[in-house]
Amino acid sequence: MKKLAKSASCPLCGGSFVAGRTTWSVDLGKGVLVVRDVPARVCDQCGDEWLDNATALALDEMAASARQRGALVEVLTMAA
Repeated sequence: MKKLAKSASCPLCGGSFVAGRTTWSVDLGKGVLVVRDVPARVCDQCGDEWLDNATALALDEMAASARQRGALVEVLTMAA
């Protein structure tokens, strides 16, 4: 998944974006964080998933919090 500024078309293939959801994961070094039901823009042509800046920042904060707590495995669901 990539961060994306507002754009009318997919920068990889030129397809159109549709609203969707995805699962995001990150290696914390000594653990793993998985966040389900993350809002994303999904290309209707190539299927690549893109996050807006606000969502990416929220995920970064979740990862920093999990890392600080020393989480080994944590699975969260993104708030609607």
